[in-house]
Amino acid sequence: MDWDIVSNYFTLYLEGALTTFRISILAILCSTVLGYFIALMRLSSVSAVRGVAFVYVWVLRGTPLMLTLFWLYYATPFGLTLTAFTAGLAAMTINSASFKSEIIRAGLMSVDKGQLEAADSVGMNPLQKMFRVTIPQSVRLVTPPYINNCVIMLKESAQVSIITVPDLMLAAQRAYNSTYSVAETLGVAGAIYLTMTSGIMLFQYFIEKKLRMVKK
Repeated sequence: MDWDIVSNYFTLYLEGALTTFRISILAILCSTVLGYFIALMRLSSVSAVRGVAFVYVWVLRGTPLMLTLFWLYYATPFGLTLTAFTAGLAAMTINSASFKSEIIRAGLMSVDKGQLEAADSVGMNPLQKMFRVTIPQSVRLVTPPYINNCVIMLKESAQVSIITVPDLMLAAQRAYNSTYSVAETLGVAGAIYLTMTSGIMLFQYFIEKKLRMVKK
């Protein structure tokens, strides 16, 4: 391992890692909100609404993120021009929302109907039922798959380098193009990705431990 290469490109790696972290966190937040609404649409009593949500999930789950990236960056409809970062964020959001919606839908469906009927009987409105009954009951079930999806999102964010988003993977590619040293350039990138995903997994362990304590 040539540590001079690592030190020479440390700033480049740091900037790339910050971009990876920023686009991943933003995409996680946006896809969670979108996924929640898609899940509600999937559970709607209106067949047309359910159909639209089903098609969205079917198409986005069945096509690769890279295809969505290329479509939004090179073939944005209505004459719009998106920056690489915006296109990458939008692609990650709408792609991941299709997976998160199914995770959230499973959690919402797990809530006992008797509890919802009890909430109706005491006069709770839909928002009160959502925040006092549905979400607290479903969060324990959805936490593991939800956070696993977030880990996958962070790793798949490396694909945004294809459309020139200056993330960690693009930083590694630029370092390699200058040095042709595979072990140093890709090894450091891998170590940084592992550190970030390990942080998310430790957070998952902490949350699950808290939830088990609450259950007791």
